[in-house]
Amino acid sequence: MAQFVPPTLASEPVFHIGEFAVRNTHITSVLTFLVILIAVLFLRRKKYQLVPSGIQNLFEMLIGTLFDFFNQVVGDEEKTRKFFPIVTTIFLYVILSNWMGLLPGFGSIGIWETHEGHEILVPILRSNFADVNMTFALALISVTACQVFGFSMLGLKGYGGKFFVNPLKNPIGCFVGILELVSEFAKMISFSFRLFGNVFAGEVLLLVISFLVPYVAPLPFYGLEIFVGFIQALVFAFLTLVFLKIATTGHGHDAHEHN
Repeated sequence: MAQFVPPTLASEPVFHIGEFAVRNTHITSVLTFLVILIAVLFLRRKKYQLVPSGIQNLFEMLIGTLFDFFNQVVGDEEKTRKFFPIVTTIFLYVILSNWMGLLPGFGSIGIWETHEGHEILVPILRSNFADVNMTFALALISVTACQVFGFSMLGLKGYGGKFFVNPLKNPIGCFVGILELVSEFAKMISFSFRLFGNVFAGEVLLLVISFLVPYVAPLPFYGLEIFVGFIQALVFAFLTLVFLKIATTGHGHDAHEHN
């Protein structure tokens, strides 16, 4: 018989292409990418006006607000222009993924399968970041970007020097360098589980409330999840920006130049 089963920690395979299991979070990720791609192609076809109006005015306001906010954090407009594309892309991808996971059909439309004598629903669509693998992949991109910008802007010696210090000349600096290196890996773990924990908890909450008291009771929680989805996207993008700023700031180098 069919029964209520809470979402699993791992995403579920929907079908296979050879040996590769296509999971419900993979399908959602592709849909998210297609939505962004269609929006970009649509905006590219429109002719830009010197005096913006309508949708152009909306997007210019959003981009301008984000840029001003990021620039206040970085404090260097040149750096902000370099960081802005990747940080904004992360923000838009996370917020769109979070909000798409709240659409009707996500987690509720799927394939019934028999497991240990019970029929369980394997949803065709699940929120991207309800799977820790997806959050880890995004965290890996974020931390890798920090290393790339760090080496490109400070050089091998300037950036690598904070990790690798001669223990004979500076034993304390060597120990701090090891801690810095460990912290780079720790960022991926903290990034991954912070986003995963919030999205997965929200998914479980909405599903339980919808099952116990359908239709009316879940509405306030949907409003809360919309707000939480925005905050999580902003926090992930903000932390990425802060780590990029730290990675491209030499120890004592910038302070010496400004004095």
